[in-house]
Amino acid sequence: MLLGFVKAFVAGGVLCAIGQILIDKTALTPARILVSYVVAGIILSAVGIYAPFLDWAGAGASVPLTGFGNVLAKGVKKAVDEKGWLGVLSGSMTAAACGLSSAIFFSFIFALIKKPKEKP
Repeated sequence: MLLGFVKAFVAGGVLCAIGQILIDKTALTPARILVSYVVAGIILSAVGIYAPFLDWAGAGASVPLTGFGNVLAKGVKKAVDEKGWLGVLSGSMTAAACGLSSAIFFSFIFALIKKPKEKP
């Protein structure tokens, strides 16, 4: 069990360290780096590399944005297998619905609790 925590910590830490290096050493904006991570997760999932990495790293691979890309890719693949090409449009949102709904819900709750700062 402890080894699983160490693997997750190392995998997530390496992904975060790569992102930090990209922020510090390149002209890429954080938004472009985040989108790149999602796209990298999709590509690695499509070529079959992300599943073994996810099995090895656990939450260290499923929680970062690359994991979100993996979920999107798996959802599209499943929907295309079931519905044909129409699944390209619906598969990603179906697969990520729980995470997206949670993000919207908790954002709303925190918006009710926390007052925005006024701009000077």
